[in-house]
Amino acid sequence: MLKDQIINLKIEAVGEILEACSLDELEKIRATFLGKSGKINALTKEMPNLSNEEKIVIGKLLNETKKTIEDVLRQAQDKLSSQKENHEEWFDITAPGIKPQEGHLHLVTEAISEITSIFASLGFRRTRYPEVEWDWYAFEGLNMRKNHPARDEWETFFIENLENEKMGRGILTPHTSSGQIREMEITPPPIRMINIAKCYRRQSDVSHAPMFYQFETLVVDKGISITHLKGTLDYFAKNFLGYDRKTRIRPFHFQFTEPSFEVDVSCGLCNSKGCKFCKGGWLEIGGCGMVHPTVLKNCGIDSSIYSGFASGWGVERNLMMKSGLKIDDIRLLYNNDLRFLKQF
Repeated sequence: MLKDQIINLKIEAVGEILEACSLDELEKIRATFLGKSGKINALTKEMPNLSNEEKIVIGKLLNETKKTIEDVLRQAQDKLSSQKENHEEWFDITAPGIKPQEGHLHLVTEAISEITSIFASLGFRRTRYPEVEWDWYAFEGLNMRKNHPARDEWETFFIENLENEKMGRGILTPHTSSGQIREMEITPPPIRMINIAKCYRRQSDVSHAPMFYQFETLVVDKGISITHLKGTLDYFAKNFLGYDRKTRIRPFHFQFTEPSFEVDVSCGLCNSKGCKFCKGGWLEIGGCGMVHPTVLKNCGIDSSIYSGFASGWGVERNLMMKSGLKIDDIRLLYNNDLRFLKQF
């Protein structure tokens, strides 16, 4: 039937057009189907042999088929013309290739490297301890007995079905302070170590994340005092945050240090005027203090001979306070947004 021929003709024409790879091929296809001697005109010559009712149906179908072929042909011509304009006709095998993009270390990785270098210049040795920790190392060994209210500050993640009769429950370590116990168990004084690791707490806002990096310093030796602690903290703050920044320490309470302090730095985002990040011109970036005699005793160290200091700092919080960066939301560091990361 003539109707079936027209439908098959349209399918054939559209298929050839879509497979064409050049403008010359499209021109040949146009001539084959739409030219004076083309297939559409050949079918049109059959019209006089049809009844009046058939002429109406077939005529309409021929017009639709012709329009469809013309539209598809025009789109294919535009596409190939555009490709030709954007394609350089010459090819020089001696021309240098396009180099692939190179990434760079993440800001947090760079910060960890810089922190390690600063403390290395003071003689600190880098250590590493487990992220999945026992309750004993994270709490009890640090002078926080079971059900002690000080544990509430850490909002700990516990590991299901992981428990040891001696060491207690398994947890995701909430702070790097557990490294103090492990270090003092295996290393006799003098000790000068820095432990940098991931920590986990149930917190999430512009200045907290459920997973974050912390670095812990520990010094144990004869005659260690708060003077050594304050000097070390000031040295780090000036070298990492910037020489124009001010620091202060405030009396605080940590169960594993006595006396204890929190360390504040002047906010670099608002120049100490007060903003959504610092809420008052100062930002708390770490805790510190003299190692509690009970903690020394738990690790087999005689507190009548040795003393020490420890400090724990958030890597990301310190990074955000670094002069010139102006990062006001800790979550930006972990969103993996290349528009943000490529700036650094």
